[in-house]
Amino acid sequence: MEQIRVLLVDDEEEFASALAERLNMRGIHTLTASRGEEALRMLESDSPPQVVLLDIMMPGLGGKEVFDRIRLKHPDISVIFLSGQGAPEIGPECGDCLIKPVKIDELIRKIRSICAKV
Repeated sequence: MEQIRVLLVDDEEEFASALAERLNMRGIHTLTASRGEEALRMLESDSPPQVVLLDIMMPGLGGKEVFDRIRLKHPDISVIFLSGQGAPEIGPECGDCLIKPVKIDELIRKIRSICAKV
C-alpha cells in the first residue's frame, strides 16, 4: 500500500510542526507550509499530497481562497479545513472542518477514510 501523503498548511508554525510530527510518527508522510502561496507551489511537485490540511484564517491567501485554487488546478486532492475559531461558514462544498486543537485519532481516521476511497 502506498504511503499517505499530506500537506499541512497553517501559519501557526509550532502547531504545524507538532501535528506534522505526530502524523509522521503514525506513518502519514506530512509536509508543512506556513502560507497559502507556499502550499500552492508545493502542490506542483511530482508527488503531490492526497490530502491537504488547511487552516482557514491565514495572512495573505486565506484558507477559502487556497481551497478554491486547489479545486481549480487539483480537483483530485481532498481538503480538510482546520479552524481555531469554531465552526466557520465555509460552505458545504468545502467538505470537512475540524476544530483546533485537533484530536489526532479523529484526524487520522478522516485522512485514512479519504485515501481509502481514492
